Amino acid sequence: MADEDENEGPVVELGEETPVEGQPLARVASRLTWPHEKPRILEQEGDSVVRTPSGPQTLSDVLEQVDESYFDTRQAFVEAVQSVVGTAPVETK
Repeated sequence: MADEDENEGPVVELGEETPVEGQPLARVASRLTWPHEKPRILEQEGDSVVRTPSGPQTLSDVLEQVDESYFDTRQAFVEAVQSVVGTAPVETK
C-alpha cells in the first residue's frame, strides 16, 4: 500500500491575502447582454466599482471618458473601457 504522503504535492505557502478593491472588468461585462447602449449600461452597472491600474473607479466615471455610445459586442465594450483605464497590472496594497 502506498504511503499517503506520496500523493501530496509540495507544500507551498501563499503568504498573506492582499485585498484588491473593485471587481474585474470581465465580471461586470459578463453580467450584461450584447449589443448594449451606454445609457443602459450606466443604468444597470454604473455604480459598479472596477479595478484599474490607477485604483478602483466607478464604471460611470470611466464611461464618461468613452466616446462610443453603442457596443455591439462584449469585446468592443472591454476595449473601449481599457482604452481609458489602460491594461497595466492592478496594484495591490
